[in-house]
Formats: sequence, structure tokens, C-alpha cells
Amino acid sequence: MPAMLAHEGLWEGTYRHLDADGALIDQHAAQVRCEFPDAGDHAYIQHNRFTHPDGRVTVSTLPGTLRDGRLWWDLPAFHGHAWDAGDGMILLTLDRRDEPGVRFHELIVMGDADTRARTWHWFQGGTLIRRTLCNERRVG
Repeated sequence: MPAMLAHEGLWEGTYRHLDADGALIDQHAAQVRCEFPDAGDHAYIQHNRFTHPDGRVTVSTLPGTLRDGRLWWDLPAFHGHAWDAGDGMILLTLDRRDEPGVRFHELIVMGDADTRARTWHWFQGGTLIRRTLCNERRVG
């Protein structure tokens, strides 16, 4: 997944969650560190720190393994995979374990070496229930 390597580093940005009609339901600051360890069981590890307007902070670590040319996650909150879609785009399909019956599809697009945009489309039972829009800038 050569396109994925472009995401190494520390990213900061804003995540906006919208309902199916486009109304804002949540917005929070994000700090995301993407790493590709040289050794160990995981080909990729993502570290998230989300800071909400009410002061809540959510922290998570998301290790993934490389198999059959795809990056796979099998975590308590979700499971699924990512693949290189070509032209520098990454696609993900993830099934939520913490929200049974919910799946989301994500597209990650680099704007240039230090900016990226991510869009998530969340579905439950085949019905769109929300979208997430992420604007991020590499800061380290």
C-alpha cells in the first residue's frame, strides 16, 4: 500500500459529524499520529486524540496488520480493512462492533504532502445515518 506511507506523521484537524440530512451533530478537534513500525506484529499503528468542546478527551490506539495487500483491523470497537485505490487514494470499509449493525466507508485523499481530507459514510441496515468530514494538516 504505497499510498498509505504518505500518511506517516502527526496530523491535526477538525472532525465534523453530520446527520443524514447534513445537520451538524458533533464537531471536535483531532490529533492523529500515523506510524509504520519497522518491527513487531503491526504494519501500521494509528494514535487518535479527540478533544471535544465540552473538554472531554478521547484517546485510542488502532494497530493494523498487512495481509493480502490490504491493511486489516480486528479491534473491540470495529473490524475491517483498507486498500490503495490508486491515484493516492485510500479506501476503508469498517464494521462497528460498538454500534451493532453499523458500517462505514471512508475515503482518504491527500491534497498535497501536508494536507488531507477524509470522508466517512455511515450506514445502518443499508440506510445512510451520518457522514463524517475530516480536514487535517500535517504538523510533524
